Amino acid sequence: MTRSQSATNGGILLGIGAYVFWGLLPLYLKLLKSVPAAQVLAHRILWSLLLLAVIVVLMQRVGAIRAAARGRTVLLLTASAFLIAVNWLAYIWAVQNGHVLEASLGYFINPLINVALGVAVLGEKVRRVQWSAVALAALGVAIMAASGGGAIWISLVLALSFGTYGLLRKIAAIDALGGLFVETLLLAPFAAGALILASAQGDAAFGHDRGLDTLLVLAGAVTAIPLLMFAAAARRMPYATLGLLQYIAPTLQFAEAVLLFSEPLHPADMVAFSLIWIGLVIYAADGLRAARAVAVRPAVTA
Repeated sequence: MTRSQSATNGGILLGIGAYVFWGLLPLYLKLLKSVPAAQVLAHRILWSLLLLAVIVVLMQRVGAIRAAARGRTVLLLTASAFLIAVNWLAYIWAVQNGHVLEASLGYFINPLINVALGVAVLGEKVRRVQWSAVALAALGVAIMAASGGGAIWISLVLALSFGTYGLLRKIAAIDALGGLFVETLLLAPFAAGALILASAQGDAAFGHDRGLDTLLVLAGAVTAIPLLMFAAAARRMPYATLGLLQYIAPTLQFAEAVLLFSEPLHPADMVAFSLIWIGLVIYAADGLRAARAVAVRPAVTA
């Protein structure tokens, strides 16, 4: 096995690990059901910052991150920090309030939202087949919204916030670790303020139960580890392949919602999910076909 093949295989394992981690996240968040979503978010930010700070120092990245986090990049990271906070808060609330099904829908349609944002903002060209995939997903969302069978707003908030977050991070001139560290640093004062306010009002969840405290401290690792695994995977494998792995997380979430949490799955939901799944299959198949065409294209020499 060549070094390149070994790196690719390692990247695939890291990518699978990251998406399985995210797919199982509802199981962890269910354990924190007694903690208000805003406090879970605040602990997630602060403990992540502590863990990331240790990693940044150990990797001697402080100077590089300081140099990158200037001007336009800081403005972009401020916006992306707000979006990821909205995404995390909506997701935590959805899991705690029995809407894992809608949360999984949000991440199923997220890749197709990315296509639409790429066209609208970056001027990317999209093949007709990809547009058909986006249209099927849009029809599925419309059916679910019209049926009133679920909190479709959760799906849309998650998909749009994470899709726009990804777009901003794509154009921000900073790597994954540096960007995440700056984002959590920007959010930290608000997170600390929320916990101080909760403590002043006597509503703080931390400090009353050792088991619950441990779970809240683990929020840092639960947040940072899969993101770092994803970043490592992205460096070691083709991005098209990594893109296909992203369906692992919402598939696991969907299974948990139906099989473990007994969330209702209405006929209109099945129609909506079926249309979205068909759209995703079309999108993924077209992406693989395009990637293979590029791989076999003969090199042009001068």
